Amino acid sequence: MRGPTWHARIECGGMVLGAGFLVAPSTVLTCAHVVRARDAGITVSFPGRPDLPGVTASVAVDGGWAGGVTDPGDLAVLRLADQVPLCPAAFAPPGSEQGLPAPPLVAYGFPDGFPEGQLAEYRAVSATRIADQWLQLEAVTGHGQPLAPGFSGAALALKDGRVVGMVTQIAGEEGVRVARMLPTEVLARYWPGLRDRVPARVEYEHLARRLHGLVRRAEAAQLACAPEQLFVDAVGDFGPEVPPGGFPSLREAAAYVQWEVDEPAEALGRFADRLTHLLDGPACTPSVPDADTPTAGASTSTARAGAPATDWAPILVEIDRSGVGADQVTVSVSAYREGRRRPVARVRLDRAEMREYIQAGIEEAYDQLAFGAEELLAFVLPEDLLNLPVAQWPCRADDSTPLGCAAPVVVTDRSRLHGRLRHHLGKQWRKLARDPFAPLHRVGCGALEEPAGLRRRLREKDAGLAGFGAPPDAVPEQFKVSLNMPVPVLLWPRSGCAGSAGHTEPCAGTAFLDAVSPHVEGVAATELPHRIKELREEAAAEPERHWAHDVQLLWDDPRCFPEPAASLHSPVA
Repeated sequence: MRGPTWHARIECGGMVLGAGFLVAPSTVLTCAHVVRARDAGITVSFPGRPDLPGVTASVAVDGGWAGGVTDPGDLAVLRLADQVPLCPAAFAPPGSEQGLPAPPLVAYGFPDGFPEGQLAEYRAVSATRIADQWLQLEAVTGHGQPLAPGFSGAALALKDGRVVGMVTQIAGEEGVRVARMLPTEVLARYWPGLRDRVPARVEYEHLARRLHGLVRRAEAAQLACAPEQLFVDAVGDFGPEVPPGGFPSLREAAAYVQWEVDEPAEALGRFADRLTHLLDGPACTPSVPDADTPTAGASTSTARAGAPATDWAPILVEIDRSGVGADQVTVSVSAYREGRRRPVARVRLDRAEMREYIQAGIEEAYDQLAFGAEELLAFVLPEDLLNLPVAQWPCRADDSTPLGCAAPVVVTDRSRLHGRLRHHLGKQWRKLARDPFAPLHRVGCGALEEPAGLRRRLREKDAGLAGFGAPPDAVPEQFKVSLNMPVPVLLWPRSGCAGSAGHTEPCAGTAFLDAVSPHVEGVAATELPHRIKELREEAAAEPERHWAHDVQLLWDDPRCFPEPAASLHSPVA
């Protein structure tokens, strides 16, 4: 036969079931529906070598196909009873079936009346996968051989013979020349043994080789690491989520990056860099401050301009309404290291479940921080949840220490981390770097100031620190004004005075502002998370309720939360 001899015919009891293709001397791939309920009595023959007798086979692996036409995982791996002396199919890099125009793809199948086989020529309609599984095919011409029963399981190959996928479905209507294929990267999802046979795309082949070499080193060294953590760090905010059940091994996580991430070059590089760091160091020692960084005990007013006096290592906890239901929220946890944001976890769940999930996520995020780094727990919340008692949440189910006593805890509104407000906040923080001791601008809770007047006062005073005598829901208009102004720091008691609607004397809100003023006005704004933590620890140690028991601090220095670097490929495209 002129051409490849790896095309296979799948039979049972002398009846042709479909097609397949040889990928190893004793391994053939076909569709699960071709060999459904026929594990016994399967015979595989190779029409390109009629001199070779048929070989019995059994199903060694299946893709989990449930039996429906549109069910995923329609793949079966057949193990031959004997090896065959044929050269297995070669594969093209993923995406080779695309182009302008898309290249023709040839399938070798066994439609009714053609037991020796027949060729059909199709091309991929688009790179868009249907249900993240199939690529749609259409006939190259309207008068050639259509894909018909007997082609299921056939390889789809380029003109040079390299395989790019497998035929799985054909149109049922007469005269409709449309079908579907599983591309090689989806086949490899259901049978990982295929991954080593399919080359990476040329543009990132060297990155894939480097990563898999590091994986082999890590396996040989029995490196202790969390594959899921490495994966989310590599793929970033716009990459796929960890699959249900996680990854059984580091090798599986690395392969998932290569096969399941669109344009994976950057993710492969990040995964390899992180793995190199775990394998080779550097040694875990605190960084040495540069000559312009104040040493311990030095006045924060001498800190280098434009940089925080404390080199915070934030752990970011983002909570947002999911849009699915009133009690559904989306929660993500990430950590900053060396100025780069490293995602740890992301999930949508019921609000009642979020605290336990966040506790676990924070614990994982600590593993991402550099040794000795100064942690800062920052909760990014929608406006109506800014009064959430996050500082009072226990660290873990088995550790009742409040988060706000274990680490500095701050909150912020997500709108302040982007756009116009972020820009103006950056300018305000630069001013605070030159004159860090901001006076407290009090926003009373009794005779409430008109929003327009408060806005003008905060602007004219160039306010860096504003304190409320009541929680946000008691003074909503005044709080909204301050939130939308570039006031770098806001603080308030989570409970206490009910505002003008229920104001009494003596007022708990006034007492709070009187008590907190001397503790914050003499402290650099960059150090306020530390100071509030000390007050929370002091309050937790008091047998009676302390005025600082439920103090809430909104603090969002943009320099501590650098935005992720722009991707070379738009996530919208």
